[in-house]
Amino acid sequence: MTATHLCPGEVARGLSPLNGDDLARLLLIRHFETALLRLFGEGLLSGTTHTCLGQEYVPVALNPLLRADDFTFSNHRGHGHFLARYGDEAGALLAEIMGREGALCGGVGGSQHVYHRSFMSTGVQGESLPVAAGMALRLRRAGRGALVCAYVGDGTWGEGSVYEALNLAALWRTPLLVVVENNGIAQSTPTARQLAGTIAGRAAAFGIPYRKVDSVDVNAIRAELAAPVAAVRDGFPLVVEFVTHRLGPHSKGDDTRTPEELARVKENDWYARYAAAYPRRFAVADETWRRHVADLVAEVSARPPSTWAAL
Repeated sequence: MTATHLCPGEVARGLSPLNGDDLARLLLIRHFETALLRLFGEGLLSGTTHTCLGQEYVPVALNPLLRADDFTFSNHRGHGHFLARYGDEAGALLAEIMGREGALCGGVGGSQHVYHRSFMSTGVQGESLPVAAGMALRLRRAGRGALVCAYVGDGTWGEGSVYEALNLAALWRTPLLVVVENNGIAQSTPTARQLAGTIAGRAAAFGIPYRKVDSVDVNAIRAELAAPVAAVRDGFPLVVEFVTHRLGPHSKGDDTRTPEELARVKENDWYARYAAAYPRRFAVADETWRRHVADLVAEVSARPPSTWAAL
């Protein structure tokens, strides 16, 4: 990916400066997701789509801690997870979502069900964690130090399969990293109304180490998690809970939160905070990636329909 640098000396508003690659990935994901909502509104996308607006920094912070032979299991809100690892293949992901030629999975997986290299996503809540535990067992037996990174949301902890997977993952000492993006709302239900106890308590019940992250500073997150993630490679799971914020709707326009709640969410948006901290250089990079995604949308939109998607 093309890098855009922020000056290392410009530390402001409690946020350490981003390196070029991190900034590029963050802005690629932000403008990619914004473009999807616009395309859906114009009737150019079929099915549904769930954006990760507000949560982009989570996979970007984790990306350098992962190796090329690590596996990623994603969920319905997974575009950012994919682009953080394979940003140079944004066109193929967009083609998949739009059902155009050059799509990752022939255009039949769409927004939620993508399989590519060592990445797999599913829209079925709780489905990926048992599969991720099984893959982690295989990687442990292979003995090369690879791990599985599985992304879940707070709403997924209502699925029994999650606990079966955690039980066996701990029992078998598998290299499984469970990343919980707790955005405080499961579709339209506040987490406090659908989750008894805590995620930390659930990890403790299985004897699994747990870390909580309440920051949008990419460098600080990475520094805090580098050692715990490295320890996962030695053969024991880890649950990392990110206190994050879903800026956009659950899928398209189905946001039931009050204006006051949305205002609080926007106050915590990494995009606004970094833009305020480093205004000049952020603005230049932001416009660069805005144009990049606009050009990408125009190019993919001009492609013929995927042969498989047209069946």
